Amino acid sequence: MSNLLWKSLVVSPAVLGATLLVSATAMAAPNPTTQVSAAKQLGVTEVAQQPEILAQTTIDQVNRYSNEGNQGNSQSQVTSVSQFSDVQPTDWAFQALQSLVERYGCIAGYPNATYRGNRALTRYEFAAGLNACLDRVNELIATATADLVTKQDLATLQRLQEEFSAELATLRGRVDSLEARTAELEANQFSTTTKLVGEAIFAVSDVFGGDTGDNNNTVFQDRVRLDLQTSFTGRDILHTRLAAGNAAAFTQFDNVGGALATAEGTQTFQVGNQGANNSVNIDRLTYEVPIGPANVYLAASGGRHSHYAAVNNPYFFDQTDGGNGALSTFASESPIYRIGGGAGIALNLPLGKGGGILGNSSITAGYLATDANNPGVSSGLTNGDYAALGQLNFSVGDRLALAATYVHGYSAGGFLFDSGTSSNVNNAFASSVAVGTQQANTLLGSGSSNSYGVSAAFRPSDKLSVSGFVSYHDVIGSGINDDYQAWSYGLGVALPDFGKKGNVLGVFAGAEPYSFNRPGFGGNNDIPYHFEGFYKYRVSDNISVTPGVIWLTSPGQNSDNDDAIIGTLRTTFTF
Repeated sequence: MSNLLWKSLVVSPAVLGATLLVSATAMAAPNPTTQVSAAKQLGVTEVAQQPEILAQTTIDQVNRYSNEGNQGNSQSQVTSVSQFSDVQPTDWAFQALQSLVERYGCIAGYPNATYRGNRALTRYEFAAGLNACLDRVNELIATATADLVTKQDLATLQRLQEEFSAELATLRGRVDSLEARTAELEANQFSTTTKLVGEAIFAVSDVFGGDTGDNNNTVFQDRVRLDLQTSFTGRDILHTRLAAGNAAAFTQFDNVGGALATAEGTQTFQVGNQGANNSVNIDRLTYEVPIGPANVYLAASGGRHSHYAAVNNPYFFDQTDGGNGALSTFASESPIYRIGGGAGIALNLPLGKGGGILGNSSITAGYLATDANNPGVSSGLTNGDYAALGQLNFSVGDRLALAATYVHGYSAGGFLFDSGTSSNVNNAFASSVAVGTQQANTLLGSGSSNSYGVSAAFRPSDKLSVSGFVSYHDVIGSGINDDYQAWSYGLGVALPDFGKKGNVLGVFAGAEPYSFNRPGFGGNNDIPYHFEGFYKYRVSDNISVTPGVIWLTSPGQNSDNDDAIIGTLRTTFTF
């Protein structure tokens, strides 16, 4: 074991340095013809040569414009010496404008719905208020209510215009320029109802430990997701997500060099990559909309229970196997949410109206079918593989959340914790199952399951979060040796903003789904413990780097098998 840990310590710095070098090189040498961030922000289609360059130039101009006149910005453009002086509350101009504001209400809502007469204003702030009063007086004159404006006020306005003519001219010029640039952005935008949310994961990973370490190599893997989020009413959302990846989980080996059928140690970016060759597929097509007091979830493809049910695992769970939470699928969410998936419907009904113990509580019910699109025998929406979920969610203030979950599932033969993908990948264990051992997953024939789980999340302070879960699964099958029980449990501690705002230090420990004394699967009755630690370092708002380690004991439920240690350096780009 000491040799194993020494090897891990020696290799980890090399892996860390190599990946940081790759990431730094990529960020230091952008390709001007492929500026994806601008295309995402603007939804630009090709209207001229090099449209990405045009879009980026426009965004830069708007950003520079928005910073002009900001005295806190050392790069702000200064157009007049008078910008450096303030208008004091004792100045005649200040008192004159204040009088106009009180009589005509011309700058209501600027700023904070009040005219702050207790502090000095910059000349640009003063000019903005003066411009608003000029517009208000012109409005009164245009609507034949000029008799409300006195000659004395007009004379005051004229004097103020002369005094602040330079600032008014600059201000109006900027407004005209901003309107023109905004019109250009609107003319080239992709859609008024859809925005693009993207995630790209680059990961360097290796596994160490006996035959498992000897039979696996260091890998560099990726996964990309492009989520088109469309809203038609402002309260609903349609997810159309495209995904591609080349990541696959490491193969575990026993003490005699034989491959183990197990999903222990699978990482989040390694699931859902059908074919693992970066081919593009639609991995999620769902629609969420409020109807009365309830929130309705509709899934046409790629539906998951964790899309609509409260997982109660903050800082470890990240939008169904995302790149900003825990490294592993096991630490991400309770295995009970991976029973079934595909197409279906779910409802979330809130309980209580705030202020009491049920203020943020709810009841959740959902139904997902794996082969909902298949009209064949033993398929379809009701006769094929399915899973029905019911969950009660309880919240006590904003510090404690509890959930009790029940899932009834049916499978024509395949695996229990596969998120409804068995029939799509030819029942290949390694590519279907996201969590747990072979003994806990495999159904040799058709069968049903009744699963019960509890989860809790406790946040004693803004700098500490504790969460955990326990699940029990009773499987009754028609195949030989298909009657069995499985267990799983886990506990995680997260320290948000550790070292820097946006960073997360997480530690998780538990037992991946296992089953004891199951006939036909050997007498391996050792608990497969899973220990994990990671540190998500936020490089910027859009980039995070997460080094971490996963330690697996008794792989395949057999303590004779060498422990496996997986080291990973994951870089996540969000845009």
